[in-house]
Amino acid sequence: MGEKYKVPETHPDFKLNKRYFTNAELYQVAYSFIKEGEPFEERIGNFLLDWIKPGSTIEVQTSGSTGKSKKIRIKKEHMINSAIATSKFFDLPEKTTALMCLPADYIAGKMMLVRAMVLGWQIDLVPPSSNPLDQVFKRYDFCAMTPFQLDNSVARLHLIQKLIVGGGAVSPRLQKMVKDVETKVYETYGMTETVTHIAAKRLNSNNNKKQPKPFKVLPDIHISQDERGCLVIKAPKLADEPIVTNDVVEILTYKKFIWKGRIDNMINSGGIKLFPEEIERKLRKIIDQRLFVTSMPDEALGQKLVLFVESDFSEELLSELREKINNLKSLGKYEVPKKIYLIGKFEETPNGKIHRENTVKSKVN
Repeated sequence: MGEKYKVPETHPDFKLNKRYFTNAELYQVAYSFIKEGEPFEERIGNFLLDWIKPGSTIEVQTSGSTGKSKKIRIKKEHMINSAIATSKFFDLPEKTTALMCLPADYIAGKMMLVRAMVLGWQIDLVPPSSNPLDQVFKRYDFCAMTPFQLDNSVARLHLIQKLIVGGGAVSPRLQKMVKDVETKVYETYGMTETVTHIAAKRLNSNNNKKQPKPFKVLPDIHISQDERGCLVIKAPKLADEPIVTNDVVEILTYKKFIWKGRIDNMINSGGIKLFPEEIERKLRKIIDQRLFVTSMPDEALGQKLVLFVESDFSEELLSELREKINNLKSLGKYEVPKKIYLIGKFEETPNGKIHRENTVKSKVN
């Protein structure tokens, strides 16, 4: 049955780089991308060929942000369903103009192309770079970026009407930067296995509530928790089996949840469960330097909560931080770090994220 599957003909309104294409014509484009294109176009060409050829699945590489990167197969039908759900949720009908600035190697880039072909969008391609809007001089209805790309694009965001950001958490600093832009900026929640996002939240709406904003799920997504308090996603149109995540959440309604942190990062301090991501979000409101919280062994508590701040050592700063933290109303009494370490320079991973483990080792040894 599987190999008989044929993808639907491209939507009559679909345009790629300003030209209309049927499936048959896309073959030609894909081949010319592969033969004569830039490296990023070659990857797009390979994906388009995979998409058009008979066969019900596409091979996709997972991002590896939550474990080892691996290859999995995803049904084309699920990709089409995901595109339709995105169009409903964000109100992106046919003739939506879209800018693709993500690499086609991963699901997020592939899905931009699928949305365009299935929904009848007019999509333009630019090389995926850290500052994708630098050479863009027209306005688009829709675009998807990583937090790193958004960080480098704030000054030109007026060119995009709706922007989704995925592939990593959006820092409080970045949220502040987009607070007053006209663009509607959404942080998305999802993974390769759920064919990109299954939930999203607006990052720059007008209500300045102090509480963390919940994610709202897309159509036909059912959420629940397992015995660990982790999110379980039932999305029959996107995945054949329920997906059990390692994300600890608080479910507010059948449509809304708050992400607390990853269970693998959870700290158990004297029987109290603490989530570094949640505590860091609160601390970043009062501390300008880069920071993270982690645990260290403690005889009485088992694990004690400690705070690392990227700064040269100074007694003055230490006492100032202690005072600020003690006065921070949103911090629960168990969320107050037992010790603060000031480190001149954090260790980093190759893509510029803080390498917590190595930073802690360098301090403790």
